[in-house]
Amino acid sequence: MAPPAPIVALQGVSVTFGGRPLFEGLDLAVSRGDKACLVGRNGSGKSTLMKVLSGEIAADGGDRFVQPGSRIAYLPQEPDFSRFATVHDYVAAGLPAPEQDEAHRVDAVLDRLQLPGHLSPTTLSGGEARRAALARALVGDPDVLLLDEPTNHLDLPTIQWLEEELAAYRGGLLLISHDRAFLNRLAKRTLWLDRGALRPSDRPFKDFEAWQQEVFEADEAAAHKLDRKIEGEMKWLREGISARRTRNMGRVRALLQLRTDRAERIKGGQQAKLAVAEAERSGRMVIEAEDVSKTFQTDEGPKPIVKGFTTRILRGDRIGLIGPNGAGKTTLLKILTGQIAPDSGTIKLGTNLETITFDQRREGLDPDDTIRRVLCPHGGDKVMVNGNPRHVAGYIKDFLFDTRQLDSPVKALSGGERNRLLLARMFARPSNLMILDEPTNDLDIDTLDLLEEVLSDYQGTLLLVSHDRDFLDRLVTSTIAVEGNGVVAEYAGGYSDYLLQRPAPEAAKPAAAPRAKPADTAPAAPKPRGKLSYKDQRELDELPARMDTLGKEIAALETELADPALFTRNPARFEKAGTTLHEKQTALEAAEERWLELESLRESLEGGR
Repeated sequence: MAPPAPIVALQGVSVTFGGRPLFEGLDLAVSRGDKACLVGRNGSGKSTLMKVLSGEIAADGGDRFVQPGSRIAYLPQEPDFSRFATVHDYVAAGLPAPEQDEAHRVDAVLDRLQLPGHLSPTTLSGGEARRAALARALVGDPDVLLLDEPTNHLDLPTIQWLEEELAAYRGGLLLISHDRAFLNRLAKRTLWLDRGALRPSDRPFKDFEAWQQEVFEADEAAAHKLDRKIEGEMKWLREGISARRTRNMGRVRALLQLRTDRAERIKGGQQAKLAVAEAERSGRMVIEAEDVSKTFQTDEGPKPIVKGFTTRILRGDRIGLIGPNGAGKTTLLKILTGQIAPDSGTIKLGTNLETITFDQRREGLDPDDTIRRVLCPHGGDKVMVNGNPRHVAGYIKDFLFDTRQLDSPVKALSGGERNRLLLARMFARPSNLMILDEPTNDLDIDTLDLLEEVLSDYQGTLLLVSHDRDFLDRLVTSTIAVEGNGVVAEYAGGYSDYLLQRPAPEAAKPAAAPRAKPADTAPAAPKPRGKLSYKDQRELDELPARMDTLGKEIAALETELADPALFTRNPARFEKAGTTLHEKQTALEAAEERWLELESLRESLEGGR
């Protein structure tokens, strides 16, 4: 049976960017019923290729074909709302010209995505903007959907809704996404853009890593043969006869091309070299939240964020925060880290905390700053990493930047490049508590793998807000689910574990009344509650004051040792202060461990939560 005719196709397409070929002689086709994904590293040209396929930009060479009468819908990474007064107007622009008056279709898709049409696009959050762009792509009932990072900024319920929509979609679908779970569900064919060439495979995305490894092994074998050939050609060049030099210049040029090919192979194998600067260890207990509640007053009335939530986060824990957009994940994060005070309950932060934060809105980046100024804000060309100076040009290479980008403004960078720049700045700072708010948006899958590896090896404590199910499953030790309306609960494990443990919807209904017992059956005696011994209770009562005193003594010693002249002025005092600091830190850790042990025992005996 012949394959279906393509609805949209590219043949022999070439695009040059900044004088450098991004890709040359590339062929690509999307047919009805296709469900394909386009993968490749940041900067490989995936978004550019999709823009050429959609007709948004013209190629420098080659041909684009679209079946007459076909509708192609394109979802860009960063939609342009500038010409539209309302969300309804923006979505309506996705209707074909003869159907512009069919407003009911706009209302229907906005309702499906739970998005008010009267809003100004300038007021939309990241998640709302992405839903508006999806609505515009879907409203025209297209024959082909080209979606560039459709899950960015979406919450998990919306991602799962979109998965169902696209699984049932009968047209041609081409996806760019970093969300493995999303691609595993939808992508039946994989297109890998690698070093300017498009490698197609009829295998689904779930087989991509195995296929990629096969390609790398074949490349390694080819590289070995290439090295042998270069060695032979170099020998010929050294022993060549000058009389034959002219007619053999073609062979010399071929040797130079071999070297270029080899360099490209080496370049293609480069990976980001992420590493985190780590501070001194924090105390054993990092965050303790006890019966915390918070409600905000809004125009629609009170909005509870959290009600009666209790948790203890210990050094080395990796905690994932999940929930719908607007449920209050970021607010809860700020409550847990002491940035927002709860209405009731208590928050206690551990000692010696050095915190770094990744902000999903990239508000910490000035669009007019250059990469150099972001990493060296006080001038010069050195970045301090783990207390050691590194030249900024070498440091940015670890994050897959070209040294020619050093003086490029932030506003000229792609979304993935901005995220990598934030990570580069953040990872240079020593820390033992890392807060990551949606770090995976716009990162390619290879960089995501490396980020996951680095975070897994991080010795500090991690708080991670993410909608990437696979990333959560691979990384976190427990999950805090912010369900909305103040409902917050913690579950062991990652996202898949949360799905297995969370209460079924019907569990929230009132339980049926128990049957009446026979009159002659005596009710069971209540289980007596125990309590700590007098000695243990006294120790538990005294420990908080002892931990507070130790914390103050540690802070005073750290301030004294921070004096750079102390060692020269009084070496004996410097040595004694260092020894005492170590002893106090050890004592504080032991006190925290003992407090946790006694508090857990007390709760167990008294039948607490």
